[in-house]
Amino acid sequence: MSFGESAASLIGRETETRRLTDMIDRVHDQGGSLLVRGEAGIGKSALLATATTLATTRGLKVLTATGVQSEALLPYAGLHQLLHPLQSHAATLPPPQREPLRAAFGLTDATVPDLYLVALATLNLLAEATTSQGTLLVVDDAHWLDQASAQVLTFVARRLESEPVLLLAAVRDGFPTVLDDAGLPDLPLTGIPPTSAETLLDATSPGLTPRTRQRVLHEAAGNPLALTELPRAWQDLDGDAMLRTSWLPLTTRLEKTFTSQVARLPEATRTLLLVAAVNDTTLLTETLSAAAHLTPGSTDQDLTPAVAARLVATDHGRIVFRHPLMRSAIYQSATLAERHAAHAAIAGTLAELSAGNPGDLADRETWHRAAASPRPDDEVAASLDTMAARAQQKGVATVAVSALEQAARLSHDPRRRAERLLRAADVSVELGNHDVVTRLLRQTEPLDLTPQQRTRVLWIKGAFDDGTGDHAVGPLALAELAETVAAEGDPERALRILWSAALRCFWVEPGQQARDRVVAAAESLPIDPHHPQLLAILAYTAPIDRGGAVIDGLRTVTSQPVVDPQAARLLGTAAVLVGALDLAERLSAAALTGLRSNGRLQLLARALCAQAWSAVLLLDLDVAIPAVHEAKLLSKETGQPLMYATALSTESLLQAVRGDRDHALTLAAEAEKLSLTATVRPVLATVQMARGMAALAEGKYAEAYDHLARMHDPADPSHHISIRCHVLAVLADAAAHSGNTAEARAVLADMETVARTTPSPALHAGLLLARPLLSDDPEPLFEQALASDAVRWPFNRAHTQLAYGEWLRRDRRAPQAKALLRAARETFDALGAVPWSERARRQLRSSGERSEQRPIGARDMLTAQEFQIVQMVAEGMTNREIGQRLYVSHRTIGAHLYRIFPKLGITSRAELGAILSDR
Repeated sequence: MSFGESAASLIGRETETRRLTDMIDRVHDQGGSLLVRGEAGIGKSALLATATTLATTRGLKVLTATGVQSEALLPYAGLHQLLHPLQSHAATLPPPQREPLRAAFGLTDATVPDLYLVALATLNLLAEATTSQGTLLVVDDAHWLDQASAQVLTFVARRLESEPVLLLAAVRDGFPTVLDDAGLPDLPLTGIPPTSAETLLDATSPGLTPRTRQRVLHEAAGNPLALTELPRAWQDLDGDAMLRTSWLPLTTRLEKTFTSQVARLPEATRTLLLVAAVNDTTLLTETLSAAAHLTPGSTDQDLTPAVAARLVATDHGRIVFRHPLMRSAIYQSATLAERHAAHAAIAGTLAELSAGNPGDLADRETWHRAAASPRPDDEVAASLDTMAARAQQKGVATVAVSALEQAARLSHDPRRRAERLLRAADVSVELGNHDVVTRLLRQTEPLDLTPQQRTRVLWIKGAFDDGTGDHAVGPLALAELAETVAAEGDPERALRILWSAALRCFWVEPGQQARDRVVAAAESLPIDPHHPQLLAILAYTAPIDRGGAVIDGLRTVTSQPVVDPQAARLLGTAAVLVGALDLAERLSAAALTGLRSNGRLQLLARALCAQAWSAVLLLDLDVAIPAVHEAKLLSKETGQPLMYATALSTESLLQAVRGDRDHALTLAAEAEKLSLTATVRPVLATVQMARGMAALAEGKYAEAYDHLARMHDPADPSHHISIRCHVLAVLADAAAHSGNTAEARAVLADMETVARTTPSPALHAGLLLARPLLSDDPEPLFEQALASDAVRWPFNRAHTQLAYGEWLRRDRRAPQAKALLRAARETFDALGAVPWSERARRQLRSSGERSEQRPIGARDMLTAQEFQIVQMVAEGMTNREIGQRLYVSHRTIGAHLYRIFPKLGITSRAELGAILSDR
């Protein structure tokens, strides 16, 4: 609780207090999180203090942290503060989690593999520490947490439902934080009711004149801090002085109130308060030591007037401002020279304490030296450069970016300044932060860049690999840039540039000239023709023209005993685009284990999207259901909007083939909304596939054809040169039943031409069914299709059997038709393709044969996540192992199993394997 918010400030907060009390009382049954929001002084800290007291009286463990504005650039500072009391429990974590957490806190020199490993370790540390005792996490001023800590807490907050842990965080209005986008419940605080405001004012300032009392009530507008503090400043002012301040915003008025109190203090006290306001720690000894640099002989006695004025308090060797506005008021009222001097004094003190230790003290010293430097200083700039490297080693790219930007500001040499800005922008690309990249590149515009630096600017503008970069820098320009870089002897950078170009070719349609230029540039590089990124570039840019080369390369790479996870991810997406769906599923699966263990959740989301898309097309629902669910979850959590739209559209397709039309169409509309403005063709194409399959499943053949035909119209935004190859069979099916045979034959002729260029398995399998469906003499073509190895994927084969059986029944050859329809029905039942199995049943009924109802299995009764957990349990994995793989705690897995067993009518884990086998 901030010292300026006494218990009296809870007057008028009875409803909010009841909500917190209820959450604390239920914490052993259900954990959770709550963001307390509001303007400065509205009572956030008072509520958090009340919650702390309640939790303590109920026997909960309470862990606290407070965000400090000047600590925002110290990675994991807030998290370390919060978890410090749990250090003894860290030994219970498995090494893959324990070591990243130790590295994040600077206890080892190891590189932090990824922030999400730290986040998982934090979640499991809390789970281990709360086995028998609930825990309350209290984070005040969370808007000032360092970025890494805020991201970890966001991750944890989303996963507390099954833990006896409650996270309360206070954030001030107008200060953005990653917690804002976490979708967490919030408690917005506004002014207390008028009657409560009067009660509070009379309790804290009973001697006000009626005029002053009325003015304070009006100006405070229910803000508890204003009700407490404004009377102190106004009691000594005349009416005109009160009016002169009344037009100012409330926050500014409060800051002026605090400033006026500071102005009446002795000079030594004011200096000490400024140092405390500038310092990024509350340690009293450190503040006193720094203040002594400015006011020789300064002691803790100089704080006494400030404590008497209730501006600060000292407790257990710390100096704490009664309210954050007091800190900012003192800082803002100081001159620039005074601030520089205070920063320099703190830096000098930290230099004495660090004694050459390259840890957090040295980093803090560097920040303060930078803040104290009004002009370029190459020595400080070099220290910031070193600090940026350490931050990247810790996996905290945001700090590296800030350090490099500060280093650029302090660099004498314009070229070195440009180099540091470009490095910062390059790191920001990895973070996916478009606004920061734009700001950094704008700073390079007035500088005299070298040709190579100008080249890098162009590349960085187009370097985002989620398709959301600067589309003004198109594939053609990037290809030319790559050729220049390659000619300068840097093929690896040229390859990275061409990857950006290839992604442009995937997300939007750049035209054949641009595609050809990218391919030519890629194939001219002096690298292994089976280099994973080169194969991916060719697949993304020219999936038809280079499909054969890519498939050959994929087979060569997959024949190797070990494939790097990141390479496997790239190759998995490449396999999707060239139609090798079985390879795509296999390669994506190979990527998942390594990406999970390294905490690469952004890349994991992309690998899951590729796996899900191929599994849905193969009707491998055991893979598709969990992959779609997890891809959607992680894409959203890691801030990848186009991947999220991709996952949504894939889930729409999944629901269509399972027969849930309404859900499929809702998901399709949401994915389309996210993608239409930017014309994200892969998503829009998948949306049309889903709508077409949903219509086909309901026997609405004309509607199905209209949706699917759009993918073959180059003028339509859902046209995609690769994805259209996957829908030929269903398009022909819809055409044959809707009278669109002539139009479909034109599409078939076009795809026959395409098939002569690429060996795409998906395209050739589709052609084998499309030909008989659109032929006047289909029987030999059906026989040819069933005899071909190209129809080896179960759904394709069953679809061929169904179509052939339907034709035979119409030709009054029921015995032959029944055999094919039975085979199709059984395959569709096993695959879970409900609409197709029902279609086969209808055909059999029309032939005079009854069918048993489709058996209901585990995947029909469980949610996607529950089904995924059941699969892992059936493999023999423990709750801890499952939790580690899914980035949740073992207790969460136990809670899921508690709900799963009754759904399946079982009582033990051992029975799960039998249930999956029976299905």
